[in-house]
Amino acid sequence: MTKIGIIICARYRDCGGGKCFRALRERVGAFSRYPASEPVEIVGYTSCGGCPGGNIELVPEEFRKNGATVIHLATGFIVGYPPCPDIRRFKAFIETAFGLPVVVGTHPIPQKYIDVHERLPFWKEGGMAELIEPLLRESDEIKTAYN
Repeated sequence: MTKIGIIICARYRDCGGGKCFRALRERVGAFSRYPASEPVEIVGYTSCGGCPGGNIELVPEEFRKNGATVIHLATGFIVGYPPCPDIRRFKAFIETAFGLPVVVGTHPIPQKYIDVHERLPFWKEGGMAELIEPLLRESDEIKTAYN
């Protein structure tokens, strides 16, 4: 069984997680990596703690104690404006300090965000598209359903 910890951007700390949990149920977005036949469990859900990410030093250990086998950095880190400038550092730190793999993303990127972000230079210049490529693979129908 895969046990997942989800860390969201603190800008969305009041988010109820609806899109993330829906995507996990539907096995879309970054959760498409888990076969529908594979049981999964969310063992933790919290924010990064706000810039510069104070919870990144603490929360993965709690998730690991709760059995986490993977950490997902929520899609909000990418689609919020501006995208989190620390996402690559968060991923590297968690993987190095806690030995847990980190997946960037949870739910598919809503089409309305793709439409705007594709016109912004940092999307291509900053390598964001490569970082979140699995989130961009979804059909237009699914991306629009997450608007």
